Amino acid sequence: MSPLVLMLTIISVCLSAGAQVALKHGMTHPATQEALASGTVGAVRAVASQPSVLLGLAMYGVGAMVWLLVLARVEVSRAYPFVGLGFLLVMALGASMLGESIGTARWVGTVLVAAGVLCVAMSA
Repeated sequence: MSPLVLMLTIISVCLSAGAQVALKHGMTHPATQEALASGTVGAVRAVASQPSVLLGLAMYGVGAMVWLLVLARVEVSRAYPFVGLGFLLVMALGASMLGESIGTARWVGTVLVAAGVLCVAMSA
């Protein structure tokens, strides 16, 4: 994998992970939660107008476009294992930016997933 493709792959994974955190932030915002609890059409409007949700969706869109550039240059079986690194990134961002509590078992499990991803990526 060329340095450019590796960089694009990492950018795509980071954008997807950032999108998850932005979406979570937007969906847990008090105004969004209140609108969702009402169960009305206003809930759709509240979600659709939440800046963090819009940011998350935009990040997914840009990440998908970058991912398409990756897929145009490398086999999907070689690129896709890197997506697993998003598990670690999302967990770390959730803990640092959203204050989520991460227990030992979750850390160990996520590191095992990342180790598996590394094994698959190295075998390609």
